[in-house]
Amino acid sequence: MSSFYPYPSLLLLLLHGLPILRPLIRPLRGLGFRTTLDSLHREGTVVEGRQDQEELFGSFSRQEKVPILVVIEKREMKPRNRPDEEEAEYSPWTPRNSWSIGLIKFVSFLVIFMAGIIIGLSLSAHFTRSFNSQTEIFFPKTMYTTNCDKECLGFKGFLSPAHLMHSMSDKELFWRVSMAPKMKEYPFERVPKVAFMFMARGPLPLARLWDRFFKGHEGLYSVYLHTIPDYKLDASESSAFYGRQIPSEEVSWGSVTLVDAEKRLLANALLDFSNERFVLLSESCIPVYDFPTVYEYLINSAHSFVESYDENSQQGRGRYSRHMFPTIKLHQWRKGSEWFELNRELAVNLVADYKYYSIFSKYCKPSCYPDEHYIPTFLNMFHGSLNANRTITWVDWSRGGPHPATYGAPNITPDFIQSIRNNGTSCMYNSRPTSVCFLFARKFAPSALDPLLNLTSTVMGF
Repeated sequence: MSSFYPYPSLLLLLLHGLPILRPLIRPLRGLGFRTTLDSLHREGTVVEGRQDQEELFGSFSRQEKVPILVVIEKREMKPRNRPDEEEAEYSPWTPRNSWSIGLIKFVSFLVIFMAGIIIGLSLSAHFTRSFNSQTEIFFPKTMYTTNCDKECLGFKGFLSPAHLMHSMSDKELFWRVSMAPKMKEYPFERVPKVAFMFMARGPLPLARLWDRFFKGHEGLYSVYLHTIPDYKLDASESSAFYGRQIPSEEVSWGSVTLVDAEKRLLANALLDFSNERFVLLSESCIPVYDFPTVYEYLINSAHSFVESYDENSQQGRGRYSRHMFPTIKLHQWRKGSEWFELNRELAVNLVADYKYYSIFSKYCKPSCYPDEHYIPTFLNMFHGSLNANRTITWVDWSRGGPHPATYGAPNITPDFIQSIRNNGTSCMYNSRPTSVCFLFARKFAPSALDPLLNLTSTVMGF
């Protein structure tokens, strides 16, 4: 009984009886399972008893130790005139053919299995992308982000940009700042500030004087600096000029690029909604009063300070071009100093203008000096009642020539500064006469810095 294995034999019998599982057991014939139920029938052999089994199979079953199918009953053989359909269907058996077929089936199954995985992953990825894209429409990440300090549009950043550098073009910048709010009341506690806009070619030799002027009055002023492109100002972190450079373009004296720089300074300053007054200065300008006096003078003024007058000379009306007619007529033509001061309303209107600016850009060529005519003419045509028709920046043209006089260290005395502050002239301030007409002065050389610093506490009051 040691060589008789009934249970595996019965298992083969059951498997043989299931047609769908027959392909799975065919390769097993190569392992010695030749004596199946069908093979016994085909050979006409009936095995009965253990002795007959041993005679039939001999040492094969003992040596190979494979299960042998045992048929207890003898069955009478029926002669066959034609081969069975199943027998004709099979090719002669060999172990090599059986293993080859099994290997092919295994490889085929593996290929199909891997192809199914790949197709499934592809469909899953496509579905995920489609689902995410549809989800983004209704639940965009930029709206529902949790890191609002960096990504959300905050009201504080809208009111006053933390950094002056930006990627907007002049056209984009002018369009943005021209959208002035219609509501008169502010949804925040607004402290009006004065924007000090410096147009400089490079270094600021009088920066120490201005730093002393601004010191202690933080929150009441803003500083903006327009320089040549790519210039890096060397200023300490404690300086009012630190980090205050705006995106700048090349400027040529006597051309419309000066007007471009002026509008660029105004537009960048208008991004801060707390800026109410806008003063244009140069690197050679100095204050002749202390900060509180200048601040109160400008914030409380009902008018802006732009010099605008009609001069019937070659340097006045002689610069008018007949090609400007009829948009700009000769009697509307005005001249004035480049160094102006504007309130917020006029600054917005000036930056938003393109119609009249384009005419000056086209017809007011270098001999015309658009920086001396564009703003005075524009304000005279549309906002004359809001303008004081004078400048608050003193300059000496008594020596003649295309440029005013420059003052250095030998000229700086207490009497000289007092003569600028009280120069014997009177002007109108809020429709009343006043002797305080000039708040700033130019042109001062770098050598004037130390003498001016010595006078800040005794004469200028800061």
